[in-house]
Amino acid sequence: MLKIENLHASIEGKEILKGINLEINEGEVHAIMGPNGSGKSTLASVIVGRDYVQITDGRILYDGEDITKWSPEERALKGVFLGFQYPVEIPGVSMVNFLRAAINEQRKYRGEEPISPSEFLRIMREKKNLVGIDSALTNRSVNEGFSGGEKKKNEIFQMAMLEPRLAILDETDSGLDIDALRTVAQGVNALKRPDNATIVITHYQRLLNYIVPDFVHVLYKGKILKSSGKELALELEEKGYDWLQDDNGNGGI
Repeated sequence: MLKIENLHASIEGKEILKGINLEINEGEVHAIMGPNGSGKSTLASVIVGRDYVQITDGRILYDGEDITKWSPEERALKGVFLGFQYPVEIPGVSMVNFLRAAINEQRKYRGEEPISPSEFLRIMREKKNLVGIDSALTNRSVNEGFSGGEKKKNEIFQMAMLEPRLAILDETDSGLDIDALRTVAQGVNALKRPDNATIVITHYQRLLNYIVPDFVHVLYKGKILKSSGKELALELEEKGYDWLQDDNGNGGI
């Protein structure tokens, strides 16, 4: 589904990603871990096409197409979704209108008719039950007055409604208490299908107790230092990053 080849990227002239190679297939969950400043959020931003990051080398393939120069809107219409680390508030824009407009843009892109009000409300009820979100949140403006945990739950609800093929969750567990963490993880797990994939970006192994990854990648100084199975997250929790070495034998952090 997603193939990243020798990706280099900079922000305001400073190189952040220094040769990322990564392949993600349908049905897989990948966790990307690493310390602050290692490039995790930059990688998420590059995949979805945010314009404050400049790609200087390499390419991104999605379903075999080179999307390196595609706009964020084009990628979203193709089914790429980003759950933000710090979701923004959109005062005055109701969740209902926001999501219905987004779904209808997807349908228009696929050559389909706009969704009917009754069908939209039916799907909303179904997805609210699926991810366990309170109706009081979905009846308000987008994230307006929400707590940090409520904003993260709302991101998962949006993900449920839009049904992306590739979902990237950028530190969705940041600032969550244990109950909110379980709710978010429950939603992510409920949305897993054989034809979609998820990238979970996190500092902590605790999220991966609930969302079990197929692969774990350690990102450090703009490079993937090590990739392995879910057991790697447990090693990182126990040992930190100091014990890791790159391919040249250079020590970790």
